[in-house]
Amino acid sequence: MRKTKLKTRMILTLGFLGAFQTILIGGFAGYYLSDSLYDEIARRALMVAKTVAATPAVINGIRSRDIPDLNRLAARLADTNEALFIVIGDHEAIRLAHPDTSRIGFSMADDDGDDGREALVNGNAYVGRAKGSLGESMRGKAPVKAPDSGDIIGIVSVGYSLDQVDTTIQRYNIVLYSVVGAALLFTILSAIVIAGRFKRAIFGLEPEEIARLFQERDATLQSVREGIIAVNREGIITTANRAAHETLNLSPDESLAGTPLLDILPDSSLMSVLESGQPDFDREIWLRGRQMVVNRLPVRQGNDIIGVVASFRLSNELDQVSRRLTRIQQYADTLRSQTHEYSNKLHTIAGLIQIGAHDEALNLIGSEVSDHQALLHLLLEAVPDPVIAGCLLGKYNRAREMGLRLDIDPDSRMTDIPELLPRDQLVSILGNLIDNALEATRLHSGEGGRVRLSMTDLGEELIFEVEDEGPGVPEEAQRKIFERGVSSKGEDHGIGLHLVQQFLNRWGGSITVENLAEKGSRFTLYLPKRPEERTSL
Repeated sequence: MRKTKLKTRMILTLGFLGAFQTILIGGFAGYYLSDSLYDEIARRALMVAKTVAATPAVINGIRSRDIPDLNRLAARLADTNEALFIVIGDHEAIRLAHPDTSRIGFSMADDDGDDGREALVNGNAYVGRAKGSLGESMRGKAPVKAPDSGDIIGIVSVGYSLDQVDTTIQRYNIVLYSVVGAALLFTILSAIVIAGRFKRAIFGLEPEEIARLFQERDATLQSVREGIIAVNREGIITTANRAAHETLNLSPDESLAGTPLLDILPDSSLMSVLESGQPDFDREIWLRGRQMVVNRLPVRQGNDIIGVVASFRLSNELDQVSRRLTRIQQYADTLRSQTHEYSNKLHTIAGLIQIGAHDEALNLIGSEVSDHQALLHLLLEAVPDPVIAGCLLGKYNRAREMGLRLDIDPDSRMTDIPELLPRDQLVSILGNLIDNALEATRLHSGEGGRVRLSMTDLGEELIFEVEDEGPGVPEEAQRKIFERGVSSKGEDHGIGLHLVQQFLNRWGGSITVENLAEKGSRFTLYLPKRPEERTSL
């Protein structure tokens, strides 16, 4: 069975509610109006009856039984007060004045069955509704009392035709129901307009389609591997997917909806997008100990910015693969250089043995063992971290393969490395500096050139100094060499120092470049032991 469309349902619902309220209010107003008019006529009849009963002319006429005078007076008073009739009777309810003179002298009970006992006996004025000889009327009856003795000497009955009241009510009802009809029509037209605008506001979708799209959106958000967080204009999180919890190291059971963003990420600059309204794409940040790429996009409704959506992913996924491949390549280069070097040494030693130069062979073996033992002893003592020590050992062998020497200052010490500092990135930037120094030395000084490395962890910073015997760095180029793609080696270079600068920017470090007096240059790297991780989502 096909369901009724939302617009039709809204028109019917709003129209029904409007009609129900309008009819209910109109009916109540009509009833209240009728009841009020009847009450007003009753009060008026009673008031006129009391006034007539207190008139001296009426009192004197009853005492003297001056019937003609009483009839003239009753007619005049009825006309003055727009009453249907005014009937005057004596103390026995016998008519003395009546619009129909043929009824004079008969009991007032003949009109409505009420003999006026309540007024004549108890002395009370009262109101009643009855149908008499002049039609249905609202009647007010009051006793006539002698002013000197207070005795009841007669009764006055004043009647107002209810036909007039009904005519007045009908006239009011016509106006009332016209207003009710107009209000009902306005309600229906308003329902049509509201339903149309609401339908356009939800892009013409039905509730079932909206529910399906919401489920699809939620499933899509949860399936995306990028973390996604949306905030409203007050900075309150409205949406966060599962990947956001995982990336931010939050419990998957912890709901972020309704939580202020700054409670989760105190240093977030996401709210700045609300002010600027400018999107921000592919910005690299350092968040909770990991490098990420963030996209921030304002959400607009018309010309107003109502929120911001941020998506973020780990940028080091590919970087990690790249670094692993780089390390594997370094290990392969190290093994190859060591294989090549030791192969030559073994051939030399074999030749010396074959020619009987045993002493020379032993000296060569001792020299080789001594050099490596000294280096290993220095690394074990000064650099207990195996990752950094392995990197330095590989660079040492790489330098020997290139016909160069990597001299590590025997007074170097690097034992107080913060746990928070990622070793793979530290090795990467240190390796880049040493590789650049080896390459510059080889090109400028040839074989026999030296690269010197000094390390210290004294004080509040880690300091690495790398000196080469290259051509030096011109002063005008010292600031530009850390930009991406800037290199003296030509195209496809200029990445290593750029990565070094990025790492330093994240961890609050710095690097200086100076040319040495004789030849070459010195790169000095400073890293704080308590780096302040810079977060900005």
